[in-house]
Amino acid sequence: MISKQNSDIPLSVYDLTVAYQRKPVIWDIEFEIPRGAIVGVIGPNGAGKSTLLKAILELLPRVSGRTEIFGMPYSQVRHRVGYVPQRESVDWDFPVSALDVVTMGLYHQIGWCRPVRSRHREAALKALTRVGIGELAKRQISQLSGGQQQRTFLARALVQNADLYLMDEPFAAVDAATEKAIVDLLRDMRNEGKTTLVIHHDLQTVPEYFDYVILLNMRIVASGPTHEIFTRENLEKTYGGRLTLLDEATHAMRRRERTQ
Repeated sequence: MISKQNSDIPLSVYDLTVAYQRKPVIWDIEFEIPRGAIVGVIGPNGAGKSTLLKAILELLPRVSGRTEIFGMPYSQVRHRVGYVPQRESVDWDFPVSALDVVTMGLYHQIGWCRPVRSRHREAALKALTRVGIGELAKRQISQLSGGQQQRTFLARALVQNADLYLMDEPFAAVDAATEKAIVDLLRDMRNEGKTTLVIHHDLQTVPEYFDYVILLNMRIVASGPTHEIFTRENLEKTYGGRLTLLDEATHAMRRRERTQ
């Protein structure tokens, strides 16, 4: 059972069901995540991972259930949540600079239809510098590489100075340098007491990247600390015996054990 005293819990999900055209995509989802952790949401394609994030953000209607951010509905604590969408879902032809995109993360501070001041641009530039692309601040987003675009969206979330971050496959189709930069940033955020919930598909890196995992295939298969939950038995339940993926994960776990 989930605790009802959850004002210190970054995210609580209760009996959540979401359906498209009356066909359930996720159902009876229930979990909590610990504060100050890097949490991975792991599961096969079509398992409902992105749907889960969108439902938490109230971007999709729910058949049943509810979610709470630090014990409150999302609509009341939007300023405490940062979101990094899938890169493929963004219109990168929109004529704005990287700095403009990051500044959008400050609109809850600036206010709609109010002028962007120098301090806001300075904060946005600082966030771009932190993710390693400060020199590209004035470049149009359409002219950025895939990795640079992803870093721009990370900077936009970062500038919000949120307490909980939701990231939809931030490592997808990025170069090795960007992946390392993202991992380093997540660890820095964890050290600052921030919590991140990350959709991830590469089983080999799960033991290295995540403190806590949620195994999802339309329903929760298991959730908890990575060293307890990320097992071959649980992965077989999650992926239905796709042995190539499972063998890769097994090798990753063995490598992790050897280095500990």
